[in-house]
Amino acid sequence: MIKKASVKCHVPLTVGGGITSVDHIKELMHCGADKISLNQQALTRHALIKDAALIFGDQCVVVSIDAVMTEKGYRVYDYMGKKPVDKSPAQFAKEAQDRGAGEILINSVDRDGSYSGFDMELINSVCSAVTIPVICCGGAKNADDFKEVFSKTHTSAAGAANFFHFTEHSVNITKAAVLASMPVRLDTHADYSCNSFDENFRLLKKTDAELEQLLFIRIEKEII
Repeated sequence: MIKKASVKCHVPLTVGGGITSVDHIKELMHCGADKISLNQQALTRHALIKDAALIFGDQCVVVSIDAVMTEKGYRVYDYMGKKPVDKSPAQFAKEAQDRGAGEILINSVDRDGSYSGFDMELINSVCSAVTIPVICCGGAKNADDFKEVFSKTHTSAAGAANFFHFTEHSVNITKAAVLASMPVRLDTHADYSCNSFDENFRLLKKTDAELEQLLFIRIEKEII
């Protein structure tokens, strides 16, 4: 699967899930992965973070942290044990950085799939604890959520799954909406910079006059 995906993928490819050893990481790198993501193993086998960073470089090691809100505040969620552990995401992110992680992916379990927006407080707590890039996810509903998280936190990137998988919104249109207020990398010529959007960030239809200019080149009638 990774080999097939890497052939079609023209952006850095991060692979996670079931990684248990340096040999496994090496195999994934040979299959086309640019980075690997550790979640459960980062909780239980701290040495794997350090070993992977020493061999492949810390830029290849992403530590993924699932977080939930509890009576004690934000806590790291152990999805295998189906329960929170007594450690804050910020504390765990700092420990992961000290062990060699090059990036942190922070996911709000409470907001995942909720379309209620990113958890700014959670994201800021993690960003404040580390000096490495932080990627956030969990809760995106539309392009406004991306604009908000970039303006109100120090996150380096923001991700979404349901937002792109189960709505008609594309990455390009989301980037176009964000680009109106802040810089964002574009990987295509289709930047939609000349388009307008409605309140739900759906493309508005161009006027008939605009469409006519796009479709035809006007040639004045020749007078003989």
